[in-house]
Amino acid sequence: MSDQDTHLVLERLLRLRDRREPLVAQIAEWVGAGVIEGRLQPGQDLNSVELSRRFDTSRTPVREALMLLEQEGLVEMKARRRPRVAAPSLTDIKDIYQVRRQLLSMLAGLLVERATDAELTELRTRVEAMRELADAADVDAYFWSHVLLQERMTEIVGNTTLKQILDSLALRTLMLRHLSLTRPGRLAYSVDDQERLIQACEERDGELASALIAGATVRALRAVEEQIEQDTPDSGRPARKRRSAG
Repeated sequence: MSDQDTHLVLERLLRLRDRREPLVAQIAEWVGAGVIEGRLQPGQDLNSVELSRRFDTSRTPVREALMLLEQEGLVEMKARRRPRVAAPSLTDIKDIYQVRRQLLSMLAGLLVERATDAELTELRTRVEAMRELADAADVDAYFWSHVLLQERMTEIVGNTTLKQILDSLALRTLMLRHLSLTRPGRLAYSVDDQERLIQACEERDGELASALIAGATVRALRAVEEQIEQDTPDSGRPARKRRSAG
């Protein structure tokens, strides 16, 4: 998984090609990737002055970038307070995963119906590469490879409406999906799930494929809940670190 692949995913989901100011896109991508990969923690302040200094610019492009990320649920901006990384409640997280489980079950069923043998072979090759990343304990590379795997599945299925709905949730879930993979043993469980899913697709068993991806989504939610409980056992929210983004 290369930095270019990460760039392409965020560029598409954030619609950065539509931005006239390249610096706004650059700042939004840097902050967005930091939030998703956990370098910027939920509740952490995003200091506009320090971000301006980092990117050698005025505060205007920084504010535009943060407003863009606010629209996607990654950043919170309130009057008379510094912008900060969004910290979704446990209820919000459960709601997101409930919807995502249903959408992915539909995706898996359609994949069984519509994927050619050659396309399933391609997906299996991707999962084999993910196994190597899991064995190497490379969380970031595995995570982005998994993101690209599911994006490729939606392309193969070809249901535009389903893809648009998944995309609308994508950025809100990426941070949570990455968080789930940081739990001990999660990489191995995750790649096992992907291998079983591909096998069910190869056997053209739509019911099993839908059940497998739903089960994997439930296990991912449990991992997120466990991590949140470990970080803040009393509050039910991700730990807030009050350092700046600079």
